[in-house]
Amino acid sequence: MRLSRGFVKYASFTHSAVYLVLLVAWLVPGLAPVEAVFGLAHGLGWFAMCALVIAALKLRLVDIRLAVAVAVLGAVGPFIGSAEFVRQDRAKVGARPVE
Repeated sequence: MRLSRGFVKYASFTHSAVYLVLLVAWLVPGLAPVEAVFGLAHGLGWFAMCALVIAALKLRLVDIRLAVAVAVLGAVGPFIGSAEFVRQDRAKVGARPVE
């Protein structure tokens, strides 16, 4: 399998979804087992996302701003990395010349 920007993007969205479930489990009383599972998944997912964005950065699939958003800020809120993917994708679409 070859690493692609799309794979890193969807991994980031998946990590954001895991984090969302973790936040809900944290807020809802009685969901401690769910919180534990998704807390572990978020932690391990963050390590995986760090490795992915470092590899993607080396392959020039992502820029440094996106890598920092996913790896550094993603530890606290993976939504930031996912939002940066969306922002950059929209900027690319807006920058294309109209044919």
